[in-house]
Amino acid sequence: MKTPELIIEGRKIGQDHPPFVIAEIGINHEGNLDTAIELVDSAQRAGAECVKFQSHVIEDEMCGAAKTTIPGNATVSIYDIMKRCALSAEEELYLQKYVARKGMIFLSTPFSRAAANRLKSMDIPAYKIGSGECNNYPLIKHIASFGKPIILSTGMNSLSSIDKAVEIIRHHAVPYALMHCTSMYPTPYTKIRLNAIDDLRFHFPDAVLGLSDHSLSNYPCLGAVIKGASILERHYTDHKRRLGPDIPVSMTEEECSELIKGSRILHDCLQGKKEILPEEQVTIDFAYACVVSIKPIKKGEQFTNENIWVKRPGTGEIFAEDYESILGKIATADIPADIQLKRGWIK
Repeated sequence: MKTPELIIEGRKIGQDHPPFVIAEIGINHEGNLDTAIELVDSAQRAGAECVKFQSHVIEDEMCGAAKTTIPGNATVSIYDIMKRCALSAEEELYLQKYVARKGMIFLSTPFSRAAANRLKSMDIPAYKIGSGECNNYPLIKHIASFGKPIILSTGMNSLSSIDKAVEIIRHHAVPYALMHCTSMYPTPYTKIRLNAIDDLRFHFPDAVLGLSDHSLSNYPCLGAVIKGASILERHYTDHKRRLGPDIPVSMTEEECSELIKGSRILHDCLQGKKEILPEEQVTIDFAYACVVSIKPIKKGEQFTNENIWVKRPGTGEIFAEDYESILGKIATADIPADIQLKRGWIK
């Protein structure tokens, strides 16, 4: 089976390519366009290829009950948070163009049908769907009908509920990625469960895989690269002095830069298999041991532990691994001491 792959604005994403790091600005701008621009500039300095926001159309996203529902990482209702942090359609369009001028990819997560339609009108290259919408099958069906790649987070969802979402995506024949995620803010390391990436690979072999992480460091994302994650997502802020519920679990400019560099190094480290490389020959020449005479040996004399042994360098004809096979055989010539044995001297 071909290795799964996504292409977003020409950027190939999959195990054959360097990890794709998403700096999720999300709502860390607190609804302020100037702050959003500052965060975009910061992400560019960090070397981010992609920045992601959240698209909230409040009246289409939440009903009145949201006004009394308080998230675990906040002290006010989810309605109040999103009302405060939502950007207008004009502001999002401005941000999209600004991000493009900065040479980065603009993505956003829609939390409603109206938000998805807004992003469709902006012709964004792909859609990120959050964990809370992983089992929102009507919304997934609506987004999949746009025909663009989908990156789906899977926190708070079982394999069976993920399977229903994937069937919708497959029905619309759009390439997709599944992001393992733990919806805890912050996520303790003992709850990261990187082995879940293996579960996703087994059950959804046609999916590009990734990790959307809410821990307090880059370590889980770097570990996910070893597990085959091709997309790494963390919340992003330029510094931790900003306000907002996601700031404590956000990576900073320096941490983002380190994540990009470290993930690419680890991806490079995964290439190849266990075999001797041609480039190792120069080391073999001095590091291997070869069979040598340790005493003068007469023609017709047997090779024994007393007259041969193994020593560096590895430039002789008989390596140490063949030492035992030489013992007991007969010399066909006089051999001085401290000479690498040649095969022609052995009967």
